[in-house]
Amino acid sequence: MKPLGMETHFKSWAEVAPRLVAVAAGREKADLVIRGGKLVNVQTREILEWQVAVAEGRFAYVGPDAAHCIGDNTRVIEAEGSYLIPGLCDGHMHIESGMLTPAEFAAAVIPHGTTTMFTDPHEIANVLGLRGVRMMHDEALMQPVNIYTQMPSCAPSAPGLETTGFEISADDVAEAMAWPGIIGLGEMMNFPGVINGDSQMLAEMAATMNAGKTVGGHYASPDKGIAFSAYVAGGAADDHEGTAEADAIARVRNGMRSMMRLGSAWYDVESQITAVTEKGLDPRNFILCTDDCMAGTLVNDGHMNRVVRHAITCGCDPLVALQMATINTATHFGLEREIGSIAPGRRADVILTSDLTELPIEEVIARGQTVAKDGKITVDCPHFDWPDDARKTVHMGKMLETSDFVIHAPEGKNKVKAKVIGVVENQAPTEALTAELPVVDGLVEGEGDTYQIALVERHQGTGTVVNGFVSGFGYTGKMAMASTVAHDSHHMIVVGTDRAMMAAAANRLGEVGGGVTVWKDGKELALVELPIAGLMSDSPAAEVAAKADQMVAAMADCGCTLNNAYMQHSLLALVVIPSLRISDLGLVDVDKFEITDIFEENA
Repeated sequence: MKPLGMETHFKSWAEVAPRLVAVAAGREKADLVIRGGKLVNVQTREILEWQVAVAEGRFAYVGPDAAHCIGDNTRVIEAEGSYLIPGLCDGHMHIESGMLTPAEFAAAVIPHGTTTMFTDPHEIANVLGLRGVRMMHDEALMQPVNIYTQMPSCAPSAPGLETTGFEISADDVAEAMAWPGIIGLGEMMNFPGVINGDSQMLAEMAATMNAGKTVGGHYASPDKGIAFSAYVAGGAADDHEGTAEADAIARVRNGMRSMMRLGSAWYDVESQITAVTEKGLDPRNFILCTDDCMAGTLVNDGHMNRVVRHAITCGCDPLVALQMATINTATHFGLEREIGSIAPGRRADVILTSDLTELPIEEVIARGQTVAKDGKITVDCPHFDWPDDARKTVHMGKMLETSDFVIHAPEGKNKVKAKVIGVVENQAPTEALTAELPVVDGLVEGEGDTYQIALVERHQGTGTVVNGFVSGFGYTGKMAMASTVAHDSHHMIVVGTDRAMMAAAANRLGEVGGGVTVWKDGKELALVELPIAGLMSDSPAAEVAAKADQMVAAMADCGCTLNNAYMQHSLLALVVIPSLRISDLGLVDVDKFEITDIFEENA
């Protein structure tokens, strides 16, 4: 598959080693010297009054005095009062969750000190297949910071439980391992497949390991017994699905890296970092990441700097927290000699900050160039033109009507006991609830905090609508919310208390080509257009964030009080995280990995 965008070439250590040696020895002069600050050495967990010299975008000299590296054309940064820390690394994330393209995501996070990202574009893989992954990969390589791509492993995430726009095969994985920016295999979500010896899952993992690359994990089960052991034996090297201290401990004891996430809606650092802060386990096996961050979080709160600050607030030593967001991550992916520390030969990714606890990001240098200063980006993040087939991906087959959202009761019933998806604030898992619901004219009606959810097929235009019930958002009155971001199959999720508005919201997204819309009392309160694959916008992050803020406000206007409930909405179709989900094939019992009926038997 040919590249779709112009890839940039950053010279390897071997290519520039002669000049690095010459600069370090004083025979040639550096491009940049930073002096007067305090260097945070994440290799030894020390703070040193050292200076650095940079040449060809890499550190050449790191030591007490870089005076011998300074010439007439050397740029000198006087860093008095500042700490020098390595550029921050996000060990596991999905760019699409920010509703942004790789270029706009990079532009949003660079001012926050993120200089390296390990991204899994499995969202676009479900919509556009291998070609979509290549688009993300190629735009990522054009950026002024390091964006490594993990080849998605599971599209569909759970074969037989959902239908995607495209499927990823073991041959696709093997092909992608030869692409220049592929660092490994994305999170292996089909953990039952691995445990049961599924040939495709094992072939994908084998192709990755044969290429000498890292297999990403995703074990979303509380069972830490034999099943967990079988999963780890398959080759998964990390896991970000832990939510408790025991989860983190189980992973590192089995040779995995425990990735602890703080995203827009996932708050899993505080409950796991006690494995280090209280139990005293070796912190080098723990990594900080975001997983999913919305544009509003990036613009208003930060990115990896936010995660590091949070870890420190949770009792982690600042230098340990910095290790978890730099050298630990680099080492895990086999890049310890390339990124993650301020040391000779590494890419010159460094942050200047005046406080190691609050972590204000005052200047960001990537590959030896200042890329942000005082919260403002100072470089361009190149785009390529996304083709029409990537912008026209919402195929509903027909205009939807109120009748598409009715749920018929079993004959003769005037009330039913229905299975209900229970949303949990700040957590990815859902609860499997039941509710006794009334029947009116043969149709089951929502009641109280239980209302309808529907999945609308949008890849093949089949016109399929699967209906069910959900609880926990707190919605009141007549409302509806629809989104073409519906992890991981990315059909369309519609939640509402009024069937007519559910139809109107769904049709609106068909009209604009994808996004998120919120309706109340027959009127649209908010719309976030996501024209690329129905997942992303190539508008600047601030513009997308402003519309996302309107969306959050509209949800609150409809009665929702949950933190970043949009994330919970978008995960209602994620059929690999317990306990109850919805797909284009029906209601899914994730604990049993099977399709289940919407009504309780014998109720």
